Amino acid sequence: MKPASPALAFAIQTVVVAASLWVATVLVSGIDVAAGSTGARVGTLLGVALLFGVVNAVVKPIVATIGCPLYIITLGLFGLIVNALMFMLTGWLSGVLNLPFVVDGFWAAFWGAIIVAIVSFFLNLVVPDRFDRR
Repeated sequence: MKPASPALAFAIQTVVVAASLWVATVLVSGIDVAAGSTGARVGTLLGVALLFGVVNAVVKPIVATIGCPLYIITLGLFGLIVNALMFMLTGWLSGVLNLPFVVDGFWAAFWGAIIVAIVSFFLNLVVPDRFDRR
């Protein structure tokens, strides 16, 4: 059970998130990748997955710390709103960076964030980020 190198684990996690984002674009009508060819779509999803990781690594801990009382009062349900806002922020930043990824409104972001979380969870069960015999 030798752990994978950090670079390989990062690459695997990026591909998992990109696949989860693709599922969200298929299932949620307000989320779209407007790239033309399949290669362009894959590249866009990988770029958005990297951006999503940066947003969740940098912004989400700050929001979670500031919103801690709301997490407690709502018994964690505020986390769903935070995840939707992080998804919306990713969509907005994608537009700023000229990535053709569109999140159209709060409810699309809400359902998209839930789908990405669920699909990522199951893909992480199947796709190892370590060299072991799962």
